[in-house]
Amino acid sequence: MTMQDSPDRDAAVGDAATPRSFPMARRCPYAPPPEYAELRARGPLVRVQVPSGAVIWVVTRHAEAQQVLTDPRISTDTSRPDFPVLGKREHSEYEQVMRTKLHEGSFIDMDAPEHDIYRRMLITEFTVRRINQLRPGIQQTADQLIDDMLAGGASADLVEAFGLPLPSLVICQLLGVPYADREYFQSRTRRMLASSDDPRGAYEAIMEIRDYLDDLVRRATRDPGDNLIGRLLRGPVAAGELSHNALVNMTFLLLVAGHETTANMIPLGVFTLLRNPDQLAGLRADPTGWPGAVEELLRYLSVVDWVAFDRMAIEDVEIGGQLLRAGDGVFVLGASANRDERVFANADELEVGRGARHHVAFGYGIHQCLGQNLARAELEIAYRTLFERIPDLRTDEPDEALSFKYGGGIFGMNSFPVSW
Repeated sequence: MTMQDSPDRDAAVGDAATPRSFPMARRCPYAPPPEYAELRARGPLVRVQVPSGAVIWVVTRHAEAQQVLTDPRISTDTSRPDFPVLGKREHSEYEQVMRTKLHEGSFIDMDAPEHDIYRRMLITEFTVRRINQLRPGIQQTADQLIDDMLAGGASADLVEAFGLPLPSLVICQLLGVPYADREYFQSRTRRMLASSDDPRGAYEAIMEIRDYLDDLVRRATRDPGDNLIGRLLRGPVAAGELSHNALVNMTFLLLVAGHETTANMIPLGVFTLLRNPDQLAGLRADPTGWPGAVEELLRYLSVVDWVAFDRMAIEDVEIGGQLLRAGDGVFVLGASANRDERVFANADELEVGRGARHHVAFGYGIHQCLGQNLARAELEIAYRTLFERIPDLRTDEPDEALSFKYGGGIFGMNSFPVSW
């Protein structure tokens, strides 16, 4: 394959004279934007234009996605002055705070070795062994939520009654955040992720969550509890290895990421299985298939797409036969890579027995999701327990009557009425 340089960049989009506009909206609850298939056919890297007017690369295929997510010449450091953004860049209070006060400790937005320092402080909290120790508590939480649903009648909103509270309860207990405050941080998280059209509103929501956590950490400093915040206070903070500001930002990251993605996956996965009753029947008959079904649902639904996979080339680098120049913006389309026919046969079909653990729903490389073991445990327990305890669970609503987060940064369902 011949490497293409800057004079041919616009030709990288195929025959089109002008790059396609990005982002592209999902229109179906089961599938990424239909344009992704066209982009994959054009090439592994394609140029698109974002609302700011900038032209960036999007990565459409699985192999190249893994390359981009592991190449040290491609940065995830959002504090870099020219890091790609969707909207128009303004040198405002919003920009300055996001690049300074919120950056320290937010290790997903850092490159090695700085990233590794913070991640090592947390890794023991999310090992398979540690998560296995948490499983009985997760199971108890799931059972209690289902008890409450059954006691409330013969119908419920699965988002509010089960999908959102399960991961929220778990992450609050793990971190040491009072679950009684859930409405405060959940409402602001929704505002933060609802749309990219309101950067000021997103900024205000972020700062309100952060101010809440700042106060929480200050109070915990006086009496550290038996939770993650307490252990970090007694360990790295006491040793002078972790600042108060960094701890607040790490807690912010874990709290938001620890409930929002799983909270969207639980109802959406249930909805998808109800729409595929033959595959659900197979899982009922053989519950040992649930771990594999979780991997396939993660691949198939890809609720986190490009939002978590924004990057910038900091050196010239060739990926997929294309030359990325230092300073080029790069977005990995996770939902497209997870539908790459070169890796997943019948990629547009749900096959719960596929064994799709090599998906990139959790990312890849050093930035692969720290909480993936926790998310897997929560999803497996949630799906299995729900369908075991409510075998006649159903939804009577057609797809078009249901409310999905088509405009949000993370895909999911706004509500999901079910009955039994």
